[in-house]
Amino acid sequence: MPADPSEPNLADPATFVRPDMDRVWRRLRTHTPVYRHPATELGPAFWVLTRYADALTVYKDPARFGSARGNMLTSLLAGGDPAGGRLLAVSDPPRHTALRTMLLKAFSPRLMRRVAEGVRVRADALVERAVAAGECDFAREVSEIVPIATICDLLGVPESDQAAMLALSKRALSADRPGDTARDMRMARNEILLRFSDLARARRVRPEDDVISLLVHATVDGAPLTEEEVVLNCYGLVLAGDETGRLAMTGAVLDFVRHPDQWRALKEGRAGVESAVDEILRWNSPAMHIGRTARRDTEIGGERIAEGDLVTVWNVSANRDERVFDRPEVFDVARTPNRHLAFGHGPHFCLGAFLGRAEIAAVLAALLARVEVIEQLGEPVPLYSTFLRGYTSLPVRLTPVRRPVPIERSMR
Repeated sequence: MPADPSEPNLADPATFVRPDMDRVWRRLRTHTPVYRHPATELGPAFWVLTRYADALTVYKDPARFGSARGNMLTSLLAGGDPAGGRLLAVSDPPRHTALRTMLLKAFSPRLMRRVAEGVRVRADALVERAVAAGECDFAREVSEIVPIATICDLLGVPESDQAAMLALSKRALSADRPGDTARDMRMARNEILLRFSDLARARRVRPEDDVISLLVHATVDGAPLTEEEVVLNCYGLVLAGDETGRLAMTGAVLDFVRHPDQWRALKEGRAGVESAVDEILRWNSPAMHIGRTARRDTEIGGERIAEGDLVTVWNVSANRDERVFDRPEVFDVARTPNRHLAFGHGPHFCLGAFLGRAEIAAVLAALLARVEVIEQLGEPVPLYSTFLRGYTSLPVRLTPVRRPVPIERSMR
């Protein structure tokens, strides 16, 4: 545990289900914005950065703050990410630049428009089914399905395997129950890698119009990717494409239950879907932090950080920074500007940001078109993670509108 009992143990997933975490982040931003978190039984000491400006400093400067050792607290505390240097998210320039340039080909405007149309159709069908049922677990029956199906379609994962991929993806980064172990998470990651290894071998023989085929036949710096690099980057895309959208959608429904005035603002056209999506992302901050390692002795916020020190940037706090956001403690779907860090910033800005926004917007548009009132039927179930923030279950009743609005109009 931290030496100062007034500060929480940020290496413990149970910390993040505490109801007072907003006050904790505010205290850190005010008094110790660059905080040296003491060592715990899980690993060495690490730096905790909670202000927006300091977060930008780290995001923008891979020369001082590297990703190759790992980008999540759990892997950094364990000694480093074994995929370092081969997986896009945990690589540094120049390798990172070359990998990102290659992967951007998979996110061409033409392909993204086609995928976004599929997202709208899928989201509307799921919401329509949930409304017809009257009561549903929104997290499990809508939010969980849209993102994983979208990224699996993009990658080329067969529809018959998508439910299993969702279950594995959830276990790989978080836990539904406090008792789930690090071993459970490792086993889930290994199973994902094995499944992509099988798909990669099949695509080498018979390529299709999907991202796996692009990866197995791509070259970076004149050389083809190894099978390990292909598999690891498929894994990275699944995790990146699933978590933020899934958790933000469920968070949005709970937000509208807790802030019915904001639901009415959207229903009455006093705020638009685009600004609402950004506020949902800022408010929920599903990816709570990113991790880096200091590549040389440096200074930030007046604190000296030594080469090799672990540095964590807490988006969940930076997105509530009073120095940047007007009334950050208020959920305001009309907020603009809204320069949140839910997708990161700089060279590692999330490749799947477009898809994440499209997924949230599609679900929101479907709700606006088909639902009049959202009622909560039970307590939401939080997930246990030091990295992700959100809920794995949210039972609700969806009262339908008398006459559904065309989806196109609700997207405005």
